[in-house]
Amino acid sequence: MPSSKLKSPTITDLGVTPIIQAGGPNTKHSGSRPRPETLAAMEEASKQFVNMDELLIAAGEELAKLVGSEAATITSGASGGLVVQAAAAIAKDDPDLIKKLPLTDDVPHTLIIQKKHRFIYDHLYLAPGARFREAGDDKGCTPEQMEDAIDDQVVGIVYLESSNRKEGAVPLPVAAEIAHRHGIPLLCDGASMLPPRIHLKQYLQEGSDLVSFSGGKAIRGPQSTGLLLGSKEWVEYARLNNAPNATVARAQKVSKEEILGLLAAVKVFVSEDEVAETARYKKMMNLVVDQVAEIPGVTAEVIHNYDHYIPHAVISFGPKWKGPDGMEIQRRMMAGSPRVYVAAGLYKGTAVVVDGLNIQNDEELQAVARRLREELLKASQERRR
Repeated sequence: MPSSKLKSPTITDLGVTPIIQAGGPNTKHSGSRPRPETLAAMEEASKQFVNMDELLIAAGEELAKLVGSEAATITSGASGGLVVQAAAAIAKDDPDLIKKLPLTDDVPHTLIIQKKHRFIYDHLYLAPGARFREAGDDKGCTPEQMEDAIDDQVVGIVYLESSNRKEGAVPLPVAAEIAHRHGIPLLCDGASMLPPRIHLKQYLQEGSDLVSFSGGKAIRGPQSTGLLLGSKEWVEYARLNNAPNATVARAQKVSKEEILGLLAAVKVFVSEDEVAETARYKKMMNLVVDQVAEIPGVTAEVIHNYDHYIPHAVISFGPKWKGPDGMEIQRRMMAGSPRVYVAAGLYKGTAVVVDGLNIQNDEELQAVARRLREELLKASQERRR
């Protein structure tokens, strides 16, 4: 087929102003930059046609080898993985029940979730017809409370891997032991918990039967891809309940281009030097901190912990800061030129955060630091009027 000579539209042709993405790989602001290897693999895959079931099985086997899991498959983002986790827990490999979902009134379909683990995307577990039963309260949950919540209508336990939900929660290995004692799976959401790369194995070693990760964040695969890792039995149940089959997850298609692009990205990701990577991001963030550290009322520091998967520049507003909160600083950064997105949500407006994952070069880094300094200086002067 001859190629068209028509000019392809660009983002700016559509009247949309690009941003410097300095707030982390969140979906609303385009995820992450695909690796060159990702884009090359996608282009090559576009030249051929395949049976998608065969490709997904082969790609799952390759993915499992790359990350060191017993089995794996590819989903439509980590969120798509949550849908098929729940579908697998309800329907397993029953062909009639697979086709019936999300109609579940006459079959067990309850998932246990610690109340402390409720989160903004947990409704994805409900899409196949599941229902939650909460264990514990906002402060935490005990193993006894989790166990007491289980009856013959329960098909699995949902576990959110998140740094700010750990205190008071039942630890993953304990939750997994409870689940397995009752013959049900432990379903883990680890969407954004990479790096460290050890998490690719850790959550499985601690007892998860299925765990979902995003392929479009730190891995830098196609934005709409996800990794679903687990045991051979449960990954096969998940695959049967996933697209391209006629299932509740049919809308969650992953193209052959995305599948090969993700494999290419994972291959690079698992081979990278995490120590050198951390040092590089720390150096970048120190530059940002140095630009704003002396501004009155703010504390600027580089933080690398369970909340911050790579070193981040965290600019906190102390009691002497009388200017606008972090959410307003975030808005102003997006309203200026160049437009810069910084994070503020994790700290509920008490800080703004710079994440270096998507900062593409030194020019962008300098622009982020300069714009942040400008906005903070301007805001600090407003309070003295």
